[in-house]
Amino acid sequence: MRKPIIAVDMDDTICQLVKRAIYHNNKSFPTHLLHYEDMVDWDTTHLRHPDSTHEVFYGRPGLFEELELYDEYVVEEMRKLNDAYDLLIVTAAEPKTVLEKWKWLQMHMPFIKLEQFITCKRKNLLTFDLLIDDGPHNLIPAFEGGRKVICIPHPWNRQQREQYGFPQMSSWKGAKLYIDEMLLPLGLHI
Repeated sequence: MRKPIIAVDMDDTICQLVKRAIYHNNKSFPTHLLHYEDMVDWDTTHLRHPDSTHEVFYGRPGLFEELELYDEYVVEEMRKLNDAYDLLIVTAAEPKTVLEKWKWLQMHMPFIKLEQFITCKRKNLLTFDLLIDDGPHNLIPAFEGGRKVICIPHPWNRQQREQYGFPQMSSWKGAKLYIDEMLLPLGLHI
């Protein structure tokens, strides 16, 4: 019998990307300060200084290596998931950020092996039993396709959380038990 496949996003799911990008934006453009609560959409052009393009906001060299863990529980819970399930890290990445993301994973979660690390923007093309993500563009196709999802709540997914009623996880504390309970009715519990 195969282990259930759990696909886990990186940015703003197991690490804090937007908060760090805001920090650097606010240092570089103090006349156009951003706040986490203002990030209500993926298109943030209306919030930034004209010189703070998508490339500038997310393209700072080394940004992805300096990200903080999502919370104090994420490493241990990811270790438990890795032991119990077929765990995949599925993250959108620009070619220049792939190595940074891999280095971050190895620094914080060295139990994740290279064959578990997939860079992909169109996650709905992959096979998984459960997706843990913050991106509505990933959660909606999986949910509508009949797959289990867990939404990591952020201001940019509030509308979709309300519309679709996604199961949510605002902390990684107890994540393994929560996931076990979600997969039990499918006969996928480990």
